[in-house]
Amino acid sequence: MGRHSASSPDDETSIFPAIRSSAPEPPADPSATTILPALNADSTTILPRVPPSPHPRPGGHPGTAKPIPQRVSGRAVATDETAIFGRILPAPEKSEPIIEPPRDKWSGEPLPPPVKAIKAGDGYRSIHSEFTRTTLGSVVRGTLRGTGELLITFGLVILLFAAYEVWGKTAIVEAEQTQLAQELDREWGADPTVAPTIGPTPTAAPTATATKGPNMANVIAKLYIPRLNKQWVVVQGVTQADIRYAPGHYPRSAMPGEDGNFAVAGHRNRATFWDLDLLQAGDKIIVESKTTWFIYKVSTSKVVLPNQVEVVQPVPPGQSAGKLITLTTCNPKFNNYQRLIIHGTLDDSMPRSAGRPAELGG
Repeated sequence: MGRHSASSPDDETSIFPAIRSSAPEPPADPSATTILPALNADSTTILPRVPPSPHPRPGGHPGTAKPIPQRVSGRAVATDETAIFGRILPAPEKSEPIIEPPRDKWSGEPLPPPVKAIKAGDGYRSIHSEFTRTTLGSVVRGTLRGTGELLITFGLVILLFAAYEVWGKTAIVEAEQTQLAQELDREWGADPTVAPTIGPTPTAAPTATATKGPNMANVIAKLYIPRLNKQWVVVQGVTQADIRYAPGHYPRSAMPGEDGNFAVAGHRNRATFWDLDLLQAGDKIIVESKTTWFIYKVSTSKVVLPNQVEVVQPVPPGQSAGKLITLTTCNPKFNNYQRLIIHGTLDDSMPRSAGRPAELGG
């Protein structure tokens, strides 16, 4: 059996199949090979390409070769194996840096603008001066920016002031009220209706140092409102200095428990009469003096103008003569163009020696 390579563009390794002889085998012809005719050629002669036939030749000799089957080789068709690589451009030639000739300082030409800003007269000059020069647009932008910053600052100041009015002033007033209450309890001491106990003579209490708060000589009573869970020391007078840290008593009105109208004014802040509008008819207002507890009952509440001062008269409009109480404060909250008025009448009284009233947990 023999193999011959055929020159094929599809498959350079195409193999001829083996040639089998049939029996009986005829005598060989010395002038022919097994299947190929003899050719008068030298050793360099190239065999012609014989295309394979898909079907055997009709009437062929049993000993002739079968057609060459089509076979697929795993090897790819011979191509340029570098075709998949892109073309690599040669490296560019190095360019020499451009060296400017030295400038003659006597040429009279202006110096080039510096990259870094330098002082030039009243301003600065740099290579970016064209972009930073003053224009109408830059003036408008600067004005708007400055105005916006001022408005923001003003708003922050307003917020800080409001926070002080709500929380800062509350802490100050409560601290002053605590100090006043302690000094008042020490000054009033035991109830005078109770016989003193025999014992060693007590030493004098140290004199209280002067403070910026109300004068103890002006303190007249304590005021309690159980519904609000609040209590205050009441001072004499209704000026701004008088009622800065405490509710103040109208000097021309009646004293607690007397016939007439016991009128008290207070600021509308969180430490004083902030929630006075929550009082309802029937709620109790309790006043403590040096010797007596006075229990008043709320009768009416209303809102009036600041010039309606008749609400603090001995007999206010709409009220009957008797032992009355009136509380006044600003309205609405954070403003003072109105006045909130609470009227009440005396419901009961009891000596301090009997203990605290039931409304205060006594």
